[in-house]
Amino acid sequence: MCQFFRTAKCVAGTTFSIYRRAKSDIWLAIPPALYACGMEKIMRIGNKNFDVEHKTYIMGILNCTPDSFSDGGKYNDIDRAIKHVEEMIRDGADIIDVGGESTRPGYTIIPDEEEIERVVPVIEKIKANFDIPVSIDTYKSKVADAAVIAGADLVNDIWGCKYDKKIADVIAKRDVACCLMHNRDLEKNPYGNDVMYDVLTDLQESIDIALKAGVAKNKIITDPGIGFGKTLQDNLNVMNNVDWLKELGYPILLGTSKKSMIGLTLDVPKDERLEGTLVTTVMGVMKGCAFIRVHDVLENKRAVVMTEAILSA
Repeated sequence: MCQFFRTAKCVAGTTFSIYRRAKSDIWLAIPPALYACGMEKIMRIGNKNFDVEHKTYIMGILNCTPDSFSDGGKYNDIDRAIKHVEEMIRDGADIIDVGGESTRPGYTIIPDEEEIERVVPVIEKIKANFDIPVSIDTYKSKVADAAVIAGADLVNDIWGCKYDKKIADVIAKRDVACCLMHNRDLEKNPYGNDVMYDVLTDLQESIDIALKAGVAKNKIITDPGIGFGKTLQDNLNVMNNVDWLKELGYPILLGTSKKSMIGLTLDVPKDERLEGTLVTTVMGVMKGCAFIRVHDVLENKRAVVMTEAILSA
């Protein structure tokens, strides 16, 4: 939590609101762009409308990879992939997120053509057989373009349009939704005194890149990037303060499923992280996240429904 202190102006003349972190001597200067933007209540992804102000939706993960940290190799066969999509839809998934390159810690970047070969046939098959929005999990413009042509409705970029800035042009040209995730190379760019301030300002940079390319405001989702460019303590801090992203004025996607934050906190392997994931899902709903990205759709969907029922009572 923060206490409002005063407004001030920087040398360039931009007005900032100055806040003090509770129980801390850290002061934050937050520019108006981070808190003055009103969020659209309804977001359209594909042919579906999402009430991002009042509801939380489940994004089911489909990794078409041989080496993803949780389920690598399980769904890189198209028939098994489609069967799993059917299961996730039955269990309550609202969006299917298709990935063709593992982004686990220490991952290896694969050629665009190989990634396209992995994801395009799966996306085409999903769109031919199911009425559900599809997301493409990629940070590469060529992969994103091929995936959208194949039917993807959303581009989920773990680098927030900063790795390949042409991806913003693809999103704008194809008029699809996007999720801009926070990420940072800590060796080149370590955090300052306050991680949450850096997350907000980094995400604002990503938003500016997208808007400058012509992406519509009502097409943008933000993601705090749990597990990317952060220590365990950073991840816990960001999880606890994920509602700060509301200040940016865009819907929030939370992706914590089976990640190291849970494994390190509970000292458990990746196949024993469901309970920890469910806790973060419940917190995400309580803090106003519009989308939760998960491997275990049924359990997380039930957690969302139960939490929403309690909050609306």
